[in-house]
Amino acid sequence: MAYIPPHKRHSIEGSSSAPPPTPESLSPHFKRSLYFNSFSDKKNKDGGKGGESQKISYAQNAVSKWFPVGLSSDSQLLSMTRLEPISVESFERKSGGTKPLSLVLNHHQIKECSNERSVFMENQWEFVAENVKQDLLSAFRGVENEMKDNCFVEVKPILVARFGRILFHGGQSTLLESTLKHSKRTFYTNVSASYTEYIVNEVGPKLGDHIAEEKEVYLVRLSDNRDPDSTISCKCTLVKERKKLELYKIEWNQVRHLVADVSCLDKNLDLRLMLFTKRIVKALTADEIKNIKCLIASAILDPDVKGGLRWPLGTDSSGDRYAVVGVWHASVKSFRNPSIRLKVRNADRFDFLSSYGEVSREVVLKMPGIVSHLQEHKMQDDLFTEMLRSNLKLIWDNFLCFASIT
Repeated sequence: MAYIPPHKRHSIEGSSSAPPPTPESLSPHFKRSLYFNSFSDKKNKDGGKGGESQKISYAQNAVSKWFPVGLSSDSQLLSMTRLEPISVESFERKSGGTKPLSLVLNHHQIKECSNERSVFMENQWEFVAENVKQDLLSAFRGVENEMKDNCFVEVKPILVARFGRILFHGGQSTLLESTLKHSKRTFYTNVSASYTEYIVNEVGPKLGDHIAEEKEVYLVRLSDNRDPDSTISCKCTLVKERKKLELYKIEWNQVRHLVADVSCLDKNLDLRLMLFTKRIVKALTADEIKNIKCLIASAILDPDVKGGLRWPLGTDSSGDRYAVVGVWHASVKSFRNPSIRLKVRNADRFDFLSSYGEVSREVVLKMPGIVSHLQEHKMQDDLFTEMLRSNLKLIWDNFLCFASIT
């Protein structure tokens, strides 16, 4: 039988459906489950699976929390919301066909209210700012400690907002025994083409100068048998004349210090605020760099395979040290001003370990202005709070509501 590369193997998708549970059915303590949750271990807390090339690392005292925003009173949540199964191919494949659940409004209940407008909270971005401010300050102190303790890597803190859907794991029977607060969750960032067009054409130009030329990026993820808990990410550019990749940056997997998932009940999309650190490797030996470059150089550009890259048989590893475990190819459009950077990207990914590929569209808003302010040790002044509120208002006014989001 002829060898079939992992990129071209196929799997059979399962399918399943279940009636949507209501928040009341989750637990008698559902209302209490809405309060925030913090964690202090290094495990993946938002639903990532094992056996994937992208490992997710958390700092020792990382904070991970979820809360809803939108309704003017907590007491309305039980009657005004429901959990709705939605179809997400990548999620269902990993879960054996079980559909994830999304927290949504019961619109017919809202229409029955005498004053529909009074159902919704005003200035929701201020509510979010107040509920993440102290966690952000605490997490940044952890970032500073990481920056001081690392001499072999360059640690770069990044604060981002991401847009998509919060997906709660498990079917109805699972959620009956727990609460949303303690349920595993995934933040699904794949958005529609019409949404990315709206961001590029209408929102991006408001922020600053548009980088007109689309940037093309390749990322090759490697495992290292000397450090099985880490992933090496190799960022590459394409040398078009030679049709070869050129390595320009090597990073270890990111470390998350704060993840705040916000169910935006009266919007089309949910919000994730995340503070993490990139770790740019500085201390590789000449032989290590040579082996990694040889792996990159042996890649073959192939638009017909997931991720856009493939390796000839036997060349996707370097001796007994490094092996290719994932690839992705992305085109990126950027907008920026001194305090905000917006990236809209189309990404084509393939994971060698799970033999699964996915094409996705993503919108990421970076907030370097806030990070720079915190790095100047101005953690207690009013300007930090005002910057956070201002950025969240920008998000509320432009990024979460779009008529043709589905």
